[in-house]
Amino acid sequence: TIQDSRSRAHLAMEILENASKEKGYVLIVDGAIPTNDNGVYCITGEKDGKKYTILEETLKLAPDALMVIALGTCAAFGGIAAGNPNPTGAQSVGDIFLASKIETPLINIPGCPPHPDWLFGTIEEVLVKGLENVQLDDFRRPKTFYGQLIHENCPNRAYFDEGKFAKKLGDEGCLYELGCKGPITYADCPKRQWNGKANWVIGRGAPCSSCTSPEYPDLLGDFYEKIIDVEVPANKRKSRIQKK
Repeated sequence: TIQDSRSRAHLAMEILENASKEKGYVLIVDGAIPTNDNGVYCITGEKDGKKYTILEETLKLAPDALMVIALGTCAAFGGIAAGNPNPTGAQSVGDIFLASKIETPLINIPGCPPHPDWLFGTIEEVLVKGLENVQLDDFRRPKTFYGQLIHENCPNRAYFDEGKFAKKLGDEGCLYELGCKGPITYADCPKRQWNGKANWVIGRGAPCSSCTSPEYPDLLGDFYEKIIDVEVPANKRKSRIQKK
């Protein structure tokens, strides 16, 4: 019932409030943060008749947190929520920190969606090594999971090096011509895969959309649009045939 839903929501707000009173808590923010109209476009809860926004809660909880994890590409970089024309003024957690001069350590775990291992593995690494010893790249991503290009471990890499490119979905060959962003995307998807290592996007014949990148989606072009800032090898197979 509506009354039961309100009761559970009130309880959730109390749990959040009580947790924030403890020292050394970790704050995980999922989703971009709307800033237009005082952030009214994302209400996280209601208590005593007052509605609380994700913007308000982040500004209240982040400064005293041991660390903050921005989970998912929208939280980490703005993602689709902050894409043009961005009517809600959605921003990443990092942008909010910068504007509000919040200096709490921030770790970005992008992905649309992020792999569960990336979150739990990062928390484990913090617990084992200590926060100061977790290596992050220039975009605050853990190098353990975002340290290599997908292109380096892609099963289609041999096709790329050979210059054999698929012309349509389902064709044998590298998916670069069909918009694969693997050559510019950092993530361990080829090794980790998804759903208990059942498969992953390129394994199913679809191009990588670069969902872990800060440029996703606006600055990467359409999902099936070829990127042009990648050095493509000459078609070696064709050249050998010509030499014969």
